[in-house]
Parts: sequence; C-alpha cells; structure tokens
Amino acid sequence: MRENEELIQVINGCIQAKRESQKIFYKKFYGFSMAICMRYCTTKDDASEVVNDGFIKIFRNLYLFIPRHNQLEASLMGWMKSIIIHTAIDHFRKQNRKPFSSDFAEIETSESESDNSESSIDRMSYKEILAVVERLTPMYRTVFNLYVIDGYKHEDIAKTLNISIGTSKSNLSKARLNIQKMLKEAQHNYYEKKAV
Repeated sequence: MRENEELIQVINGCIQAKRESQKIFYKKFYGFSMAICMRYCTTKDDASEVVNDGFIKIFRNLYLFIPRHNQLEASLMGWMKSIIIHTAIDHFRKQNRKPFSSDFAEIETSESESDNSESSIDRMSYKEILAVVERLTPMYRTVFNLYVIDGYKHEDIAKTLNISIGTSKSNLSKARLNIQKMLKEAQHNYYEKKAV
C-alpha cells in the first residue's frame, strides 16, 4: 500500500513537471524500458534514443494514465510498454525511410512449417529467444517481437506497421524458420567443438 502511495506521489510530481519526481520515475523504469527497446533496436545507442523519446511521451501524457486494475505499478508498466513499443516502431520507420512493407514478401506458409517452428521456440528460455531474435533482420525481429514476446495479434501488427495480415503471418513464419536455422547451426557448432 505504501509503495502505491509513493508511486502516486512520484506520478503527481511528474504531471506537475517536477524535475526530482521525473528523475525518480526515470530511474525506476529505465531498465524496464531499455529491455523493451533492445528487442526492437539494432544498437544500444538507438535503444537509448528510443527510451528517451518514450519518456518524453510518457511525461507529456502521464495525466491521461488511468490504472486498469488494483496493482498500480503493473498497470502503469503496461501503459508505458505500449508507448515504448510504438516509439520504437516510429524510430524504426524514420531510420529506414521507406515503406515498412517493402521488404516483406506476401507468401503464406504451410501449417506444418508453423507447427515445427513453434515447438522449437516453445522449448527455449526467454533469454535464449532474445539472443537469437537479435540476429534477425529488423523487419522479421519487429514482427516476431510484437507477436511472440508482446502478445499482439496479426490484425494489430498489420495496423501498427501498415502491412497486410498475410505479410505479418508470412514474416512471423520466416522469422521462426530463421530462428530454427540459427539454432541448428549453434547446436552443430556446439557438438563439433565438443568432439575436438
């Protein structure tokens, strides 16, 4: 209960543009925000830029935040996560300066491909998935993160990225196939080193 009261004071201070409250808020949620950005950005510098842009948006709109359930901090983090993800996607678009769908192929994949890749990914730990996902192309990584890590539906991804639902599904499938390939290569290298 006391944590909620302290957080409410910090939030109110941020709404009133009090620097000390903003510093406390930034310190408290920096790691959380950076972890999200690192999933979408190719470099730590890009991620830092997105975090800072995201916090500017958060501070400007904090007065609009309404907790969705009794756990204030969890509710706030869910609200912030949405802002940070959208800021990362906006940053991605600015960096590429070409239509988001230009590198996406409109190819539907068979159910068996999808089933195999899902079972491989399901056996991985969260950290293992993130390490492999970082090696995907930015396009595949973005769709994969939105769908698998952040729980977006293909309809939502299509609207957010201004692509078709088929393109979203296709790129998710290709991302999974690339992940499988990278895992097989890593496993092969591991056994080769062990054999020497």
